[in-house]
Amino acid sequence: MKIKKILVSQPKPENGKSPYYDIAEQYGVEVVFRPFIKVEDLPVKEFRQQKINIADFTGVIFTAKTAVDNFFRLAEETRVSIPDTMKYMCTSESVANYLQKYIVYRKRKIFFGLTGKLDDDQLLQHFSKHSKEKYLLPVSDVTQKDVAVLDRHKINYTKAVMYRTVTNDFTPDEPFDYDVLIFFSPTGIHSLTKNFPDFDQDKRHVYIGCFGTHTAKAVKDAGLRLDIQAPTKEQPSMVGALRAWMRENIDRD
Repeated sequence: MKIKKILVSQPKPENGKSPYYDIAEQYGVEVVFRPFIKVEDLPVKEFRQQKINIADFTGVIFTAKTAVDNFFRLAEETRVSIPDTMKYMCTSESVANYLQKYIVYRKRKIFFGLTGKLDDDQLLQHFSKHSKEKYLLPVSDVTQKDVAVLDRHKINYTKAVMYRTVTNDFTPDEPFDYDVLIFFSPTGIHSLTKNFPDFDQDKRHVYIGCFGTHTAKAVKDAGLRLDIQAPTKEQPSMVGALRAWMRENIDRD
């Protein structure tokens, strides 16, 4: 088969570097970063309807940079001063480093995992050492985060919706000439079907890849064919799964 153009439904890397570009160079294809979803701030009025007071918490659990932005935005807009004693539990080092945008990193109690997941062994060890804290977990209105691990370890936490995830609609003159679509959330699949209600995967000769079980279910629920899936035992990353699929299926002549 011939593949010319791949859409990765994530924001374009700020530093211009990505392993997806390595795949593009290796196979002579074009990779376009174009999110199917975008984040909108949750208004203070709607946040207050949840009856959550940020000042009541002694720790925060961050799973994404977007959560960091909106936590500090809402803290400022609700006039809550974040104490130096606040503990920050982050699912990855990159999220932890992002906190420097808002706080003096070396003066704060910041902990992070290695895998980007809440069930990360290193992160759970940090939770164990700080088990008496009362944690706030900022999420989007359509979060699919599996928080069962927090319940199993009896971590005292409260979910707080702090931002919305909405469809990032295509404009009428925006081309949609991709051979492969890569998704990372069910909302991205919903955006595809919303933007293209008559989307026919077979007619367009489009292949679909996705990351995560929730996203895979959304693909199948939409009546679409899932061609590339991660994580798996063999391919824990989306990049790895795409590269393996390209290696097995793509004509390079």
